[in-house]
Amino acid sequence: MIFHTGSGPRSLCILRLSAMGDICHMLPIVRSLQHAWPETKLSWVIGKLEHSLVGDIPGIEFIIFDKAKGFSAYPQLYQQLRGRRFDVLLHMQMSLRASIASLLIPAQIKLGFDRKRAHDLQWLFTNQQIPYKQKQHVVDSFFGFIETLGIHERVMEWDIPIDELTREQVKSLLPETPYVVISPCSSMAYRNWTVEGYAAAADHIHAEYGKTVVLTGGPSAIEKEYAENISARCRHKPINLIGKTSLKELLAIIDEAEVVIAPDSGPAHMATAVNTPVIGLYACTNPDRARPYLSAELVISHYPEAVRDKFSKSVDEVPWGTRVRDPGTMERIKVEEVIHMLQHFYA
Repeated sequence: MIFHTGSGPRSLCILRLSAMGDICHMLPIVRSLQHAWPETKLSWVIGKLEHSLVGDIPGIEFIIFDKAKGFSAYPQLYQQLRGRRFDVLLHMQMSLRASIASLLIPAQIKLGFDRKRAHDLQWLFTNQQIPYKQKQHVVDSFFGFIETLGIHERVMEWDIPIDELTREQVKSLLPETPYVVISPCSSMAYRNWTVEGYAAAADHIHAEYGKTVVLTGGPSAIEKEYAENISARCRHKPINLIGKTSLKELLAIIDEAEVVIAPDSGPAHMATAVNTPVIGLYACTNPDRARPYLSAELVISHYPEAVRDKFSKSVDEVPWGTRVRDPGTMERIKVEEVIHMLQHFYA
């Protein structure tokens, strides 16, 4: 199955529908594929929302799988791929939804995760698997797919296009002076830090560094509530843009920020994609697996203590990727730690 650099397969399809952070993690793999095999026709089966962020990357045929349509998304995918056949399918999502979709993607080689990591029975839907490797960051595990195909040069570029119109549109929403983004919420609420903590950090940023804080995030009810409560507790009110931007506009805002403060979430990884440093807040998930890839030195982690108290084991003794979902876990992170990390960043 090994191909040679410069003479890869004629066609290759990537199956990765979501989530936003993992879509960002995918981009260096895509860039490495494009660099090594410029003649290979690349297709990517992707979720509709995720497509709105990366769908204008050149050199890729995007095939949208609209998860919101439920079962009817499958016959639509079948119609889009009718009569097609790929040399290789990279089945890079461990979910039953994605595996069922993989049945509608004809390919000679269907490459998936090794059986030890192939959750949700993914191994039943592939005919070849990548080698097992222990304790990898998600990005490194994704690189295992193209390494199995014979590509070992990593192109660590993300390069999500942001057009000038989008940049101009967000300028009217932002301060003219340098600013800090706080993206307070994850799609998994148990990962969110406290409202009080964010408000105290925002006040410190203004008082100590004279920076405006911009709150960013999606339109969900919990995110809007977080924004209102954080603003209510701040002496110097942040600019609240939660629920008021598209994904591209959010990316443009993050791109111009000096630093982002966020839990394990899509915006934290969007920041990596535009090379904006991230102060990552981790207690529920393992930062060695899921931290912002380029900001290891800015991570605040209480994950080892959370695992010890929950399971009476060390991180090395629990399965890789174990999560601690107990209420109050993120409260282990103290305001003083965030202030100290800001001092480190601005030193």
